[in-house]
Amino acid sequence: MSLEIPASIKPWLNFIHPFLMWVLLAISIYALYLGVQLRRTRTAEGDLKKELIKGRYSIKHHQIGSVLLALMIIGTVAGMAVTYINNGKLFVGPHLIAGLGMASLIAVSAALTPFMQKGNDFARYTHIFLNVTLLGLFGWQAVTGVQIVQKIISQM
Repeated sequence: MSLEIPASIKPWLNFIHPFLMWVLLAISIYALYLGVQLRRTRTAEGDLKKELIKGRYSIKHHQIGSVLLALMIIGTVAGMAVTYINNGKLFVGPHLIAGLGMASLIAVSAALTPFMQKGNDFARYTHIFLNVTLLGLFGWQAVTGVQIVQKIISQM
């Protein structure tokens, strides 16, 4: 049994992945902000520390990170699924490979959480490095994704 997508809907599926990824890029930048504030809270002293604690950056960072992890994996799989549904194949190239790498980076980064909660600085610095790398790849993915969307629109 094969899944038959109505012809009127099929072309619009191409825009779900790019839209979701642009939203996730913005959320990633917000997660970076929260992470920086969390680090400031951890290293602050006195009244500044009391004030920063009120921001609940730790809780917000964990929540946003969880949403980001889930939606990035779903978005990665959805992008591949839509490409396969519309073309009968995946286009193996830099955009796909980097996207799969990003999904792996965010999974490893999230997996470091229990170690960071126990005060492991190596895990903390690795988490930061992975996420900065992820954000850099994400920016590059946004540019190459726009190029792919432009190609799809020109073929419509």
